[in-house]
Amino acid sequence: MQRYLFLLLLLVAAGSAYSQLLTDSVLIEGHQRTFHFLKPARKNATLIFVLHGSGGNGVGIRNGAKKLEDIAPKENLLLVYPDGYKRFWNECRKTANSDANHEDINENAFFGSMISFFEKQYQINPKQVFAIGTSGGGHMAYKLALTMPEKFRAISAIIANLPDTNNLDCPEKRMPIPVLITNGTDDTVNPYNGGEVITGTISLGLVRSTDRTFHYWANLAGYTGQPTEKKLPDTDPTDGRTIEQYTYKQPGKPEVTLLKVIGGKHDYPNDINVYLESWAFFQRQLTQ
Repeated sequence: MQRYLFLLLLLVAAGSAYSQLLTDSVLIEGHQRTFHFLKPARKNATLIFVLHGSGGNGVGIRNGAKKLEDIAPKENLLLVYPDGYKRFWNECRKTANSDANHEDINENAFFGSMISFFEKQYQINPKQVFAIGTSGGGHMAYKLALTMPEKFRAISAIIANLPDTNNLDCPEKRMPIPVLITNGTDDTVNPYNGGEVITGTISLGLVRSTDRTFHYWANLAGYTGQPTEKKLPDTDPTDGRTIEQYTYKQPGKPEVTLLKVIGGKHDYPNDINVYLESWAFFQRQLTQ
């Protein structure tokens, strides 16, 4: 009996050690940039950046990703929750009224340094690096896909549209990359049909519509014609929302998918878990 109790305590301790959130930092152009992460179960892990929204922080976005954390040991995922600069990202909206944008913080150096850190310290698989971003974090995910797509296998942008053409100040490499977009039609912060994005008292400038954002990535990947359409199961009929899926997918081309949340606002839909949905999307790209 004592032997079994000892083994049980070891298993509990191992689980606790795994779920412990670690914090580290890298020095980028005079700024100490912090990030939080969960150690992977084994070497050759998949690295997933989980990016908070404008005004948030890395630890704060962790609650939303709980179900992804639950499967991380089995799937051998290394989940990283970086902190924006003074709670904001310097993404691609040139009129964004944030210190990160005004000081032109070097996000590419930050993410490149983090990838190198995890390659060296934890021997991650450098060909399996992904990003999931919510709101302002979705804009940061778009920036990674626009400016350093060679480092990322795919991205998932949630409640975020690309900056409008006159509000885009990132150099575009125009390399096709798999992109999953999840947007709500009744979102007043990130307008589904485009317009100005305001968070608190800070304006982040104009964004394109969701359709224009979707077709930007689809056109970049070489798709023409109409995407395939299907309705996802309405698993929560009480929330007044349904989800339509639009997908461009052909052999040899990156998948581009839009999840259109009918009645969705600036939040996560109940019918799906956006993090598990993102991981399923990422897994499909690994078989391409």
